[in-house]
Amino acid sequence: MKLIIAVIKPFKLEEVREALSAIGIQGLTVTEVKGYGRQKGHTEIYRGAEYTVNFLPKIKLEIAVEAGLADKVVETVADAARTDQIGDGKIFVVPLERALRIRTGETDAAAL
Repeated sequence: MKLIIAVIKPFKLEEVREALSAIGIQGLTVTEVKGYGRQKGHTEIYRGAEYTVNFLPKIKLEIAVEAGLADKVVETVADAARTDQIGDGKIFVVPLERALRIRTGETDAAAL
């Protein structure tokens, strides 16, 4: 099993969710986060005062899948989230040792 962690632009969430549903992914976890990377933030003016926003809003997706599906999920997320602009995000794939569905007690691949 693999855990895929993707950080994407917020306006791409629905497009990514639809693309994942199309390939049979039944569930994911979504978290609103803020991040700092090559995009380096930007300056804004609020009530006449200029200030720098260093941490930009992003969406973090966590998707647990069987190891054989990991490459397809990564490709799907990357294609759906891509804008070809700086700040499109990152995708990380990490091993997932164990999963347990609390309601039924199912474990590992059956719990996904």
